Amino acid sequence: MSVKKNEIYEVKIIDNGFKGEGIAKINDFIIFVPNAIKGEIVKIKILKVLSTHAFAKIEAIIEPAKTRRTDDCTIYEKCGGCAIRHIDYKTTLQMKKESVIETLKKQGINVSVKDTIGMENPLYYRNKLQYPIGKDIDGNPVMGIFAERTHRIIPTEKCFIQNERLQEIANGIFGFIKHNKIPVYNELKLSGEIRHLVLRIGIKTNEVMVTIVSNKKKIKKEQELVNFIVSNYSDVKTIIKNINDFNTNVILGDKNVVLYGKGFIIDELLGFKFKISPMSFYQINPIQTEKLYSKAIEYAGLTGKETIFDLYCGIGTIGICASRKVKKIYGIETVPEAIQDAKINAKENNIENAEFFVGDVEKTLPEFICKNKVDADVIFVDPPRKGCEKTAIDSIMQISPKKIIYISCNPATLARDLKYLQEKYEIEEVTPVDMFAYTSHVECVAVLNLK
Repeated sequence: MSVKKNEIYEVKIIDNGFKGEGIAKINDFIIFVPNAIKGEIVKIKILKVLSTHAFAKIEAIIEPAKTRRTDDCTIYEKCGGCAIRHIDYKTTLQMKKESVIETLKKQGINVSVKDTIGMENPLYYRNKLQYPIGKDIDGNPVMGIFAERTHRIIPTEKCFIQNERLQEIANGIFGFIKHNKIPVYNELKLSGEIRHLVLRIGIKTNEVMVTIVSNKKKIKKEQELVNFIVSNYSDVKTIIKNINDFNTNVILGDKNVVLYGKGFIIDELLGFKFKISPMSFYQINPIQTEKLYSKAIEYAGLTGKETIFDLYCGIGTIGICASRKVKKIYGIETVPEAIQDAKINAKENNIENAEFFVGDVEKTLPEFICKNKVDADVIFVDPPRKGCEKTAIDSIMQISPKKIIYISCNPATLARDLKYLQEKYEIEEVTPVDMFAYTSHVECVAVLNLK
């Protein structure tokens, strides 16, 4: 029996994939079924058939899994953000652990993977809200979340993973924009003014930053908008206009204009204060970030005598959090603005044993080591989703630190990089951390010891 598009089948879900999707088989032909859970019997409709697999949607759930939870969000199936919101939270933590194990095994890595470190309350955890603003099919202003794999904006007044205060402020600003007929962005015509609202909050300080992303250098009723925000939301400490007039999917442009305040906010991690600017990389879930960094520092086994390197250091968060337990910290990052913030953060926290440099890890690290004749006892690595460049890994292995603490937001590239590092390092352990509850993403921290 061959699988055909638009046909209806009754299947049993035999597993869940890396993105949380259900997996079924019809005569050994794989079918991916979003929002289905392992063990369920469901009636499905085939949407797309490829040579090796097909995609389907649920028509009816005949036998639900015990781990299925009641829907609490009306749009999550459309936006695709919370891909596993229909599953009991504790089960999602186990799924993420198993996903990490399987991903590592595919690279031939059999290592101890600990239980996923979860959240006590996996709601409203995002400290950064990014809502596109545009027009609906009737030409009316709309703000919310892009529907999965599209640029159609789903009107969003409430999201269960966004910080509640940020949603309240964003809704108020959008109301002002609509009432005052400020032109919103038209992606097809590349016209209009306001194209995104980006809000950030310091979870410990409650300071809020509002960034208004504009297609134009001047926004209609700009000062009135600033006055409205300042007079209605006292926790907004700064307002920035970010100019992005390019036809691009990238949210922020290169130019920022401070309309109110100092152009940054302050938050705290593990007792240290950090300056956050519009372009700063700062972890989305600070509650879990403290757990992640604490585990990374614990894995490092610091005694106070070590010289450590913080690679892809961003605004210096990991290095500064470890600063009181080490002799010296060196941080390297490609983004000049981030290094500027890292230096300010070190100064504001009275950290005198830290130095931060702009540069590519693969070049700057070996050059610095050679020039200054410095030994690296521990290296913390926290690269972007694409992982480390092979040349960066070669540089790290050439230097041969006693320990590497690898923090990763992508198990696939973590597994690839660990395979390279295995030539010289023993992988002791991997701990997954649930930084993005109810989504398919998982963060990991791995500890490697020099053989």
